[in-house]
Amino acid sequence: MIAYALAFGFAALGVALAMNLWRLFKGPGVADRILALDTMVINVIGLIVLTGIASGSGTAFEAALLLAMVGFVGTVAYAKFLLRGDIIE
Repeated sequence: MIAYALAFGFAALGVALAMNLWRLFKGPGVADRILALDTMVINVIGLIVLTGIASGSGTAFEAALLLAMVGFVGTVAYAKFLLRGDIIE
């Protein structure tokens, strides 16, 4: 049963990543592209966690945590650049 759930999870996250790529390239504004990148990071974190569950490896969860932290900092930096025009004051 877990194999079916993992296959469904991989398929759903693959479709979500494809939709995010479409929004990234077709987005009407810069803010939409930033949100698409942030959502892509969240989806990749989900893929890493699913891979960790499928392989039984604990290091995948640590990698997902590191990617979450880097993704958060990147989103904040993009948003600050969009609002103020520079990142470092």
